[in-house]
Amino acid sequence: MVNLTIHRGTKEIGGSCVEVRTGNSIILIDFGMPLVGSDGERFDSKSIEGKTREELVQLNILPGVKGLYENEEKTIDGILISHAHLDHYGFLDYIHPNIPVYMSQGAKELIDITNIFITKKTGNINASIVKHLRSFQVGAFKITPYLVDHSAFDALAFLVEAEGRRIFYSGDFRGHGRKSVLFDRMVKEPPQNIDCLLMEGSMLGREDKICDDDEEGVQERIEKILKGSDNITFLFSSSQNIDRLVSAYKACLKTGSIFVIDLYTAFILDRLEEISSKLPQFDWKNVRVKFTKYHADRLADSGHKKLLYKYNSGKIEMDEINKKKSQVLMLTRDNSIFPIILKNIDDPEGAKIIYSMWEGYLTDKFRKYCDEKGLVIEQVHTSGHATVGDLKTFAKAMQPKTLIPIHTFDASKYPELFDNVKMLDDREEFQF
Repeated sequence: MVNLTIHRGTKEIGGSCVEVRTGNSIILIDFGMPLVGSDGERFDSKSIEGKTREELVQLNILPGVKGLYENEEKTIDGILISHAHLDHYGFLDYIHPNIPVYMSQGAKELIDITNIFITKKTGNINASIVKHLRSFQVGAFKITPYLVDHSAFDALAFLVEAEGRRIFYSGDFRGHGRKSVLFDRMVKEPPQNIDCLLMEGSMLGREDKICDDDEEGVQERIEKILKGSDNITFLFSSSQNIDRLVSAYKACLKTGSIFVIDLYTAFILDRLEEISSKLPQFDWKNVRVKFTKYHADRLADSGHKKLLYKYNSGKIEMDEINKKKSQVLMLTRDNSIFPIILKNIDDPEGAKIIYSMWEGYLTDKFRKYCDEKGLVIEQVHTSGHATVGDLKTFAKAMQPKTLIPIHTFDASKYPELFDNVKMLDDREEFQF
């Protein structure tokens, strides 16, 4: 028999952690930081600073799994990480250092890069790189990774087999990104005889928040905005949303615009070039790099000072940005850096912000700031998660004996949408 426990994720998006056990073999699938706290508000990672591991377990922030943590006798055979979003890997800094952590090359690169630029770090993890459809053994479990289309680069789903049972963990996925062929292939030739499907449902209850049909639609809207621009245009997007960077770059090529990225983004694209040679680079046509002291210091302090000289060939200063501002699409974020950038833009009134992130991040405070500065916000986004229609197609193709909701705030909707649904609570054990 196989025992499955979802420690977090049966009724919320984020903080994913699934334990699978058979006999003496135990694995975890994902080990993420929550996105929301117990009060329903956005989770603040600073709230756990100074708290012991034991306190975090008591607060149900960390799962109470014996042999998972440092200074314990190790009992976990391995941890599978589906992709490099903090809500799927953000607590790896707590684990026993000898536990192997299995992830894609792209996920490993992005986690390493994040460690350089943010305060919250995973530390040195015992990482093992896995590849699409190349099975491997972890204790009594046979694991087969599947590349999926998601806003996170090199994201994986996992087929887990043991004791004649087959579990499929969807991870986060969609069917409308630049890698939608992966979704099409999965539903055309799905893995067979799935006993248990753990399927995400992030878009349930948020169907109207997708904004555009697909990444091609995003690109077309960016093109249209750039064509009608007579001032600088800002793109608010995660630098780790590689599909979005590609869409923006292609839009710049189509319109003759200059895509201004920062050092952090240039470093990400540079590191991922070995995995995909099709990603825009700092020295490609229509790409320039804006240096900031913070990013330069982080690279220098982490032993990458030579890269500053490398990226210098694509460097752009504010004087040139101002001279060519009607041709500029500048990547940025609504953080403390943006007001500093805006102060250096000549006459920014009327400039457009292409807001290409989840609408939940678009706060009233930021909207008010933009109104005061005369900036126009254009929401141009598509979700990193599957639509309800694609979820139905996926579940129908898989034909699982049991379908368990995960990574959703609307688990109660599953029975009316899908067959063979089994509702679980966090920390409830399911045996099959």
